[in-house]
Amino acid sequence: MGMTIAEKILARHSAHDVLAPGDLAVVEVDTAVPLDLNFYPEAWSEPVSVFDPDKVVVIFDHIVPAPNHRVAESLERGRAFVERLGITRFHDVGARQGICHQVIADVPYARPGEILVCCDSHTCSSGAFNCAARGIGTPELIYVLAKGRTWFQVGPTIRYDLLGELRDGVTTKDLFLHIAGTYGDHVGCNVEFGGPGLASLTIDQRRTLCTMCAEISAEFAIMEPDEVLAAYMAERGVGMDNAVWPDADAVYQDSRAIDLSAIQPMVGLPDSVVGNTAPVASVEGVPITRAFVGSCSNGTLEDLREVAAVLAGRRVHPGVQLLVTPGSQEIHRRALAEGIVATLIDAGALITTSSCGMCAGFVNALSAKDVCIASSTRNFKGRMGHPDARIHLASSRTVALSALAGHITAGTRRPQDAEVTPA
Repeated sequence: MGMTIAEKILARHSAHDVLAPGDLAVVEVDTAVPLDLNFYPEAWSEPVSVFDPDKVVVIFDHIVPAPNHRVAESLERGRAFVERLGITRFHDVGARQGICHQVIADVPYARPGEILVCCDSHTCSSGAFNCAARGIGTPELIYVLAKGRTWFQVGPTIRYDLLGELRDGVTTKDLFLHIAGTYGDHVGCNVEFGGPGLASLTIDQRRTLCTMCAEISAEFAIMEPDEVLAAYMAERGVGMDNAVWPDADAVYQDSRAIDLSAIQPMVGLPDSVVGNTAPVASVEGVPITRAFVGSCSNGTLEDLREVAAVLAGRRVHPGVQLLVTPGSQEIHRRALAEGIVATLIDAGALITTSSCGMCAGFVNALSAKDVCIASSTRNFKGRMGHPDARIHLASSRTVALSALAGHITAGTRRPQDAEVTPA
């Protein structure tokens, strides 16, 4: 019996030659990633040693810079932990800072055929790199740091074969919202992406898709390796020797083909994306007060370029606050060099620190009366502030177009034709 990508990676890291749904696999971990939140006293029982300092990456990203003394003290505990245990892969507040999944991609710490764990639920983002990456709880992370291993119960896999190419103005955020609305949740299942259409997707687009799979409760979200991934890794001095493809006779719970050219701009309606999405055109005209571009799913350089292209020479609607969060300091620096940041500021956007910030409601929180459209990860009640705020999820392009118009728009007109205030 053949195995899927997830099954093969888990088997390689365990004592099993073959794994199937329902099996328990104790696996050796390649990379463990503690975050700033792990160093809160109530969350952390600090291990006295780590299994391998060179396989641990510490990233401060959720509540940075520290907004109060309690957070500042937790960051100090993290710095002391790093120094005491000789951890060199450390991303403190400053030049190497960023949202953890973007930093993991920038370096990259996630690599083909490996296993990476982190306490953040969007760790499946790294599946874009053919890596079995998954969020785990803090107690389990402490065990991994001490012992270098963990266990997973193997779930069934749902396979998506991508065909064709996305149309202009359509993104993998739209593709994900189509999947979430059409197929609902994937609780307990792995998601595997392949097919000829995968080659048309950039690494940033792939990361968006894998990151968002946390919102349909996928266990692992993993993409087949290909030349696009190989080129990305080669630029960073990483080979593809450990890359994993599914067996030809792999067994799937379901196999689904998606024609990328049929995907249209989509929106996740307030409170959940599972079975709750619609074409943007169907909610055209809903007034908004806030617009947000960023998070681990859509703070990429490609997202910022797309937003700048929409906003160039225009002004955000006077009734809308537009906030943009680059996914990492490296992305922020490149956006500055390309003139993107100036374009966004000239249009009226506020550029924020590269952190989880607004996505998690830590800063710039929504009020009860706010109606927001965001290219971030989640829209459940209270996620970004007051539980009465209404949050719609969409692509960064749709967010930018809506920020110009003052209401949700499908962008059926060119930005220069929209009724917006000139710069």
